[in-house]
This record gives sequence, C-alpha cells and structure tokens, in this order.
Amino acid sequence: MSVSPPIRIGMMGFGQTGRQIYQLAALSSDIEIVAIADIGRPDILHYLLCSEVDNPDDYQLQDNYLVNPQFKTRIMQIDRPGEMPWDVFGVDMVIDSTGKFRNQADMQDHLSNGAGRVLLRTLPTDYIDRIVIPGINEDSAQVSDTMISAGSATTTALVLLLKILGEQFPIEYASMTTVHSYTSDQALQDYAGSDFRRSRSAAKNIIPNSHEAAGWMDRILPEYAGKVITAALNVPVQEGSMLDVSLVIGDSSVTPEAINQAMIAAKEHYPGIVDVVVDPVVSSDIIGNSLSLLFDVQATIKAGSTIIKTISWYENLGHAARLLDVARLYSSLDGTLSKTSTRAIQGAQQ
Repeated sequence: MSVSPPIRIGMMGFGQTGRQIYQLAALSSDIEIVAIADIGRPDILHYLLCSEVDNPDDYQLQDNYLVNPQFKTRIMQIDRPGEMPWDVFGVDMVIDSTGKFRNQADMQDHLSNGAGRVLLRTLPTDYIDRIVIPGINEDSAQVSDTMISAGSATTTALVLLLKILGEQFPIEYASMTTVHSYTSDQALQDYAGSDFRRSRSAAKNIIPNSHEAAGWMDRILPEYAGKVITAALNVPVQEGSMLDVSLVIGDSSVTPEAINQAMIAAKEHYPGIVDVVVDPVVSSDIIGNSLSLLFDVQATIKAGSTIIKTISWYENLGHAARLLDVARLYSSLDGTLSKTSTRAIQGAQQ
C-alpha cells in the first residue's frame, strides 16, 4: 500500500500564527513546512520558537534551516510575496500568515512565483476564489480554487455558533463583540499610527475596534447576510479571547437551557472544533486549546422575550489548526482529481 507524500507548505510570516502552524505541522506526519519567508533574522525566529515549545532541543537552527525530527525548513529573510521564489521549493500551498498581504495582487505574486495555491490566515480585502471555514462550508471547495481564505479565529467562532443554533432556532439578528487579546500590530506604548484609538497603548487600555466578519456573511453564511453586526474590544491580555454574542430569536419560548442543550448536542458533530464547558473558566484557562469554539454554558442568559446572550471562548491555536485542516482539504481534492484522471485514462485505453 503506497503512502501519500506529505503536503509541501510554504509560509509567509513567522509570527504567532506562523509559529503555531509550524509546531502543529512538526507533530504531524502529513504536513511538511519546506520554506518560511519572514523579515526577521533566522536566529531570532528560532529563538522565539524555542521560547514557546515544550521541547526546544528538538528544534535546531542549522545555517539558514530550521530542523526538527519531522522535516527541514529553509528560512529566507524576505519582505514581500513577489520576492519569494516558491518554485524553487516545490510548494503545494503557501499559507500567508502575515495578515498584511490580503488583496488579489499580493496573492497573485505568490502564485506567479510558483505557489500552487495561497491560503490567507485572515479575511481578504478583495473577493477571491473561496472563503473556507472548517465545519461550515468545506463542501464548497473546488480544485480550481487558487486564492483562498480560512477567515479568522473570530469569524470561525462566530459562524460556527450561528450555524449550530440557527439549525434549531429562528435567529433573526445577531450582535457580536469579541473581547480580544491584543495583537502584534498594536503599540505597547502610545505611538502615532494610522488609527486614533489603535495608537494608544495595548498594554493598558481597552480599545474599541471594528471587525470585518459581518461584511463577509454573504460568502460564508448567506442566510445571515445583513442580519449580523460585529465589533471588537482589544484588551490588555496576551492570549485567549471571548466571543460575546446576543441573538434576537423569533420564538419567545426559547430558553437559555434550550440553547445550552443544542450546543451540547452539536459538539458531537464537530469533533476537535466545537465543545462546551461547564466550569467557571476565564481566558487563561483556554490557552493551548486547539478548538475553534468553546461554548460557556454558565454564561447563557435571556433578556426580555426574544434576546439570548451567549459567551464562548477561543484562542489563536485553534485557528492555526483550522488553517492546516484547509490545506489538507485541498490536498484531498487534488488526490481525488488525480485518481479520477487516472481512471479516465485507463478507461480510454481499454
């Protein structure tokens, strides 16, 4: 029985998400990170990785290669997609985890330089081939897709909650606020940036922010297009985020208990992606959790006759895991196409 070769992944960006993707790949047998492009020096990138892992001795820097027991990865100090020669490394897919290069032109640079596909770790700024959210719309993926987004950690958590509860209850509107850990593009001291509020210190302020998920509902969950508003509060917490969602339900008989039971029943259909928690958890309790949505049954309350308020938890590691799930999905589609083509050729020869 033949064993399929590992999926050859290139990465643009070796920040928090990039390092988490790398760590998850190093623990798998079907993913190989063959090249990393980042503006940082290889020795500093190696140092940051080793500060996060449980077994730093398993991760060595040899010349400009990052080496672990599973694979060897070339690190190149490169600033933009158009500068990275992906064709040299024979990558099947590039995961752009920078959060910066989100438009078609930058994605095309990856493709023109030899990437088979480009997968964004965040929402795009342009309409692209596909936004694929594991647990939501994997069936929509096509072999022909080359520019893909896996949404974001917040987007994934929100649409999973809406899909699960919307299958049981008539949700008319939803308001989401993510209480989000601060991000690497925020200043730790007050520093003049492109936005007034985000110019304030992330380490000592709750900073109101916008969130783009509502604008992409037509591509992810079309039944909720125009029915969802989304916002964010960046708070002085380094890891772990909370999803605060209020639902307007067109059935006054729906109770918090019914909502909780629906989530408890649904978790069996989303193994490794959705779960519930009955303990009184806080944000630090979910650090290291690779779920996309951890629903908090203690927090569900009802206001008036039609509003249900829910709280869920998630952290960035879950999104890193979903990015690899999307890479596996497209590799599977390619394998199916290859087998179909082979059978067609054999049939024509008979």
